Amino acid sequence: MKLTEIYKKKENIISFEIFPPKAAEELDNIDETLEILCDLKPDYISVTFGAGGSSNNNKTIAICRKIREKYHTEAVAHLTCLCYDRDEIDTFCKELEANGIENILALRGDVNPNAPSKGVFNHASDLITYIRPKTNFCIAGACYPENHPDSPDRIAEMYGLRKKVEAGAEVLLSQLFFDNDDFFSFVEDARIAGIEVPITPGIMPCLSAKTIKRMVTTCGAKLPDRFRKIIERYEDNKEALFDAGLYYAVSQIIDLLASGTDGVHIYTMNNPAAARRICEGIKNII
Repeated sequence: MKLTEIYKKKENIISFEIFPPKAAEELDNIDETLEILCDLKPDYISVTFGAGGSSNNNKTIAICRKIREKYHTEAVAHLTCLCYDRDEIDTFCKELEANGIENILALRGDVNPNAPSKGVFNHASDLITYIRPKTNFCIAGACYPENHPDSPDRIAEMYGLRKKVEAGAEVLLSQLFFDNDDFFSFVEDARIAGIEVPITPGIMPCLSAKTIKRMVTTCGAKLPDRFRKIIERYEDNKEALFDAGLYYAVSQIIDLLASGTDGVHIYTMNNPAAARRICEGIKNII
């Protein structure tokens, strides 16, 4: 089922993101993670995609197919473009279609010195513009509540986002954030800019101080004082940080859903126990 149909059919959509394991032997064990995640009845699961020549890309397709065929859950395949040319993108699209994948998340991809840009697709909107007339995918795009690190200001951010939607993005999934007011402000600005597609907030529970610090550096998200205190207090206590991080994520999600957001997309970090705890915390409101 295409994402647009899912968003039309219900409210309070809950979805997950996972990444393919790096080691080939771990791919055989992905079923343990998928069984738990799919038992939580998400509306869809997205699977990340590697840069230039990554061996994980075939795993992305294989995992998406398994999610759909074995676990009867809708899958969304990430598709990055910065490190690929048109022929490579055509090949990926044909493989996705051959494996029954109907939904993709079109992304530029991170700048990677080990996989230089091909100079063909410099923005996700370039990718969407290229594949929209050639395929029948439902195309999702990414958005940044605190602006993309390359955007000079909110006006430029809205201009780029509208260009992405006009090119064919039908759903937007947000980068992580820790202050809901930033998301609400972003959605308000997007609606004023004439962007009417569903905008789903992305939530990453704090399971590791190191991971959160790395992600914040990468995407430019800020840490509110309340969240910073959690990290500083429990950074050296793994169990306490796990509990406090999940509580913070649940409180974010409850506030978002109560405010009428288009569901929530949870960055699971391939930790099904965390996903289960979050879903238990919100089970009576979804």
